[in-house]
Amino acid sequence: MDKQLRRIGLVGNPNTGKSSIFNHLTGLKQHIGNFPGVTVERKAGQWTLPNGDSVDIIDLPGTYSIVPQSEDERVVYELLSNPQHPEHPTELLCVVDASNLERNLLLFTQLYDMLWPLTVVLTMPDFVDASELNDNLKRLLERFKDVSFFVVNARTGDGLEALARHMQAPSQVHNRSSFGQLAIPNLATNNVLQRRDASARYKAIAKLIQARTEESSNQDSTARWDRFLVHPIWGYAILIGLLMVIFQVVFHIASYPMDWIDGAFSQFSESVRKILPVGVFTDLLADGIVPGIGGVVVFVPQIAFLFFFLSLLEESGYMSRIVFMTDRMVRPFGLSGRSVVPMISSAACAIPGVMAARSIPNFRDKLITIFVAPLMSCSARIPVYTLLIALVIPDTYWGPFKLQGLVLFALYALGLFTALAVAIVLKFVVKSDDPNFLLMELPRYQVPRWSQVGLSIWTKVKVFVIDAGKVILAISILLWVLASYGPGQRMELAVQKVQADGVGLSEEELSRAEANARLENSYIGILGKGIEPIIEPLGYDWKIGISLITSFAAREVFVGSMATIYSVGDDDSGSGLMEKMQSEKTREGQPRYSLATGISLMVFYAYAMQCMATLAVVRRETNSWKWPIIQTLAMGVLAYIGAWLAFQIFQ
Repeated sequence: MDKQLRRIGLVGNPNTGKSSIFNHLTGLKQHIGNFPGVTVERKAGQWTLPNGDSVDIIDLPGTYSIVPQSEDERVVYELLSNPQHPEHPTELLCVVDASNLERNLLLFTQLYDMLWPLTVVLTMPDFVDASELNDNLKRLLERFKDVSFFVVNARTGDGLEALARHMQAPSQVHNRSSFGQLAIPNLATNNVLQRRDASARYKAIAKLIQARTEESSNQDSTARWDRFLVHPIWGYAILIGLLMVIFQVVFHIASYPMDWIDGAFSQFSESVRKILPVGVFTDLLADGIVPGIGGVVVFVPQIAFLFFFLSLLEESGYMSRIVFMTDRMVRPFGLSGRSVVPMISSAACAIPGVMAARSIPNFRDKLITIFVAPLMSCSARIPVYTLLIALVIPDTYWGPFKLQGLVLFALYALGLFTALAVAIVLKFVVKSDDPNFLLMELPRYQVPRWSQVGLSIWTKVKVFVIDAGKVILAISILLWVLASYGPGQRMELAVQKVQADGVGLSEEELSRAEANARLENSYIGILGKGIEPIIEPLGYDWKIGISLITSFAAREVFVGSMATIYSVGDDDSGSGLMEKMQSEKTREGQPRYSLATGISLMVFYAYAMQCMATLAVVRRETNSWKWPIIQTLAMGVLAYIGAWLAFQIFQ
């Protein structure tokens, strides 16, 4: 066999250490994406063998049986049963939990009967008695003579060297006798034949291996911890406290490196403008490309912190308990227990929240979670809320509470309750053939492996920066072009008029007036004028319209756009901008930013999908532009109707 054609599939049940084995084998030589046409995550990498050869290895989704019961398992079935599949493996590494052989060997025997070239990796050796493990290993070697078995500690990597030496030569299939009733399980087989086959396999496996006679001390320890961590009262209290800590870290501590990154890119942009000669290329770098890259990198701390905690929860075994405890609470809303962490994470930033939804195996639950996650008020909305609340909400008390603080709390509550309401609607709209029940194994508690935690953070950050970053950068450049150019001589003529009418203005005032004239007559300014009739029923004018458009780069761009439009520069205190906005009048001489307009804008920003970074991530996670487009349109309609109702109520 040509060594260049070798492609090894890594298969096994969930929670067997399969992903840890994959990380040990590939290190940083791996990449993450989706299988073609589906939202199931695809992890592939290069495994360098002791003789220097490199082989492709694919970490297939965890599955209990070759007969699919979910989208993840269907992907495994289609890949393994179709020789024409572009990623069809040439041989398999089957990962088996040595402490739970009866359950794990079902999948192995099915693959064995499908005549796959197989090598078996027995993990969790520290959770089973050594004499029992040796006895079972001897029985397996006697029954499956053309299959090699290796004992590997997935946490430490012990035993991988012997496995690697063995894998230098491709696995072979010799004469085999079928283990089950069905030689090759397939979907066309009657369900009652499939159940009989599985039952027969379990009986044969039970006869083959030595049954466990006593529980390990680790399992006893796990049971003791579960008495508190999964308690019907204390369990939820501990969970809420833990999530609050995670939220505070992701929300507040991550803000420090985010501010540093934001400031660093701003300084870099200024340096580019000072070093390079004046011209279009310099403007593109300073105002388009550098801010575009900064708009990607600035989210890295939040993503890193979030996946640090998610990895700790997953590695320790506690994540499964979170899913178990919250599943019954959120299922009436069309969500599952796995949706809770992504939704809470979205209160800091929807991007890591959407990415965290990839752990949800059910397609409908995953899609609904991705849809409603951006409705949770994220940190990017805070600058908008803060400006508008200070602008239109009196600084007074309502009982013992400050009115402005209550309004901010109400905006967060609005996002949460709307997300739950939308989830209920989507529950009946989005159809899925996947079973709508929670079936999972609660793994043992264990100390997290810091190398695996670090590798998990690295891969998630890399996926975001590379995949989502390309889209974000492209849109940033497009926005810069639209704001920098206009049709014909329109911008130049507008500037000349400002210069002619600006006699008596200071140099700074004249410069700001010229910048305002250029913006108004740029393509994006013209677009703002064009949408004014559409947004006028909400109490908005073309200036607000421009900010709405530019906010699709990121919601917090609203404040900077308003500062540019009102020609006050970048005032950190915001006082100049506040004064200008407060003095702005409508055609009828009324204040432009009335209570009705301010609340209307808050509601609009609470609902609208104004974040191209989130759109890029949704596109990647759903493997299609269909869903982000539908999401943008649906949230846009919701934002428009909500903002119109708010304007009518408070007008």
